[in-house]
Amino acid sequence: MMNVNRISTDQAREMLRARVDVLLVDIRDSHSYGAAHIPGSTHLSEQNLEQFIKETDSDTALIVMCYHGISSQSASAYLSSRGFTETYSLDGGFEAWQRSGGE
Repeated sequence: MMNVNRISTDQAREMLRARVDVLLVDIRDSHSYGAAHIPGSTHLSEQNLEQFIKETDSDTALIVMCYHGISSQSASAYLSSRGFTETYSLDGGFEAWQRSGGE
């Protein structure tokens, strides 16, 4: 498996504040995303993955988030393999984001 860039919640918040070319991508299931998600995040599922890859500029930085930061590592590596030049896995996932102060 390729090396995955990992990013802390603080680093992710800073990057989202400082740059316009960053997308927060949530790969949790639809029910969980519907129940609670970070405002402005994009929900990515098997249903919209190919469309997302086609329509998103490959130079856009992607911060990939799951529940606890495990699945997001392989999803981040996959998006890298599909041509995205800057992908990160959010350490601790949505749970860590919530614990560290929500928005």
